[in-house]
Amino acid sequence: MNTTNAGWRTPTIILIAGCVILTLSMGVRHTAGLFLQPMSTDHGWTRETFSFAFALQNLIWGLGSPFAGAIADRFGAGRTLLVAASLYVLGLVLMSLAPTPLTLDLSAGLLIGLGLSGSTFPVIMGVIGRHTTPEKRSLALGIASAGGSFGQFAVLPIGQMLISTYGWQSALVLLACGVGLIAPLAYAMADGHKPSAGSGQSVVEALHEASRERSFHYLFWGYFVCGFQTAFIMLHLPSYLVDAGMSANIGMTAVALIGLFNIFGSFFFGWRGGNSSKKNLLVWIYALRAVAILIFMLVPLSTAVAWAFAAVIGILWLGTVPLTNGLIAQIFGLRYMSMLTGVVFLGHQLGSFLGAWMGGRIFDETGSYALAWAISIGLSVLAAICSWPVNEKPLARLGKAA
Repeated sequence: MNTTNAGWRTPTIILIAGCVILTLSMGVRHTAGLFLQPMSTDHGWTRETFSFAFALQNLIWGLGSPFAGAIADRFGAGRTLLVAASLYVLGLVLMSLAPTPLTLDLSAGLLIGLGLSGSTFPVIMGVIGRHTTPEKRSLALGIASAGGSFGQFAVLPIGQMLISTYGWQSALVLLACGVGLIAPLAYAMADGHKPSAGSGQSVVEALHEASRERSFHYLFWGYFVCGFQTAFIMLHLPSYLVDAGMSANIGMTAVALIGLFNIFGSFFFGWRGGNSSKKNLLVWIYALRAVAILIFMLVPLSTAVAWAFAAVIGILWLGTVPLTNGLIAQIFGLRYMSMLTGVVFLGHQLGSFLGAWMGGRIFDETGSYALAWAISIGLSVLAAICSWPVNEKPLARLGKAA
């Protein structure tokens, strides 16, 4: 691993801090589905109303990610994380007080979306990527991705317990306190990196270069599909199971199992990405997602089936993150890694916007999620096809320095 500018900020410390930050930011974010029914019931909202707020959150998260990445590349990740954590906390507190759909959109949608853009993968992965060697980078990114998955596994039961014990409003405030812990951890991520030798590109030049590469577009649209599927499943799977007559705890457990098994999946795909073709692994992930969803739709639904599906989809869940981020670093270099991964992540969040919103809209219109599941299968096939022609070779200007 590379050395850092500050003696105590070793690559290991940076990796640990990044994992904990992702555990907090992604863990709290993944509790959204637990609040859908209690908030909608208390306020008399439709599922589309709640779904739109979180679809907007995903969109703002995606739109803000390239800017957050560029700011982190220019001014350092520490400052970016401090601002992002403050916006995230404010959004959760105001969400607990939101009396109308508009205030829900502004709090859960705008503020939390901005907070997530600066406290999740593009910023964290950029710092970790800059402080790891090419041979260990994919594994380190996989470990960090597993941190986000651990948050999903660990925070979801806490969120359900807080809602059951204190009500959804107090639960949101208590979760905001947890997000506040990102602030002191941000100090460890203040890497203060300097541009690499021979990386005299401007931001505009880096964007122009990436826009001319077909592989960048393939990664963008593959990530779009990933976002559609993960947002739809994360937000609507608990309600889908409750609609089938199961308890809320079964839905919560299913989502937590996704997080648990993705810890192993992220680590595995990060490790494999370090010594095999990353784009081929992406093809397998998207193809297997299509198979898993199809089987889930065809077999009779039960608790065992729901949990088995959660385990399988969990293994495939965020395995795309270390592979996609690793390909960005491998192809384009490290100088603007946070920004370029932020742009690709925008594709992920455009998909998340549609997955979260369309799931609710389709249910309100048809009384069923069947069409949304079918769309997820079709998109998985398209993502596998898009991933196949990705050219993994570093750009000519990088030589062999990827």
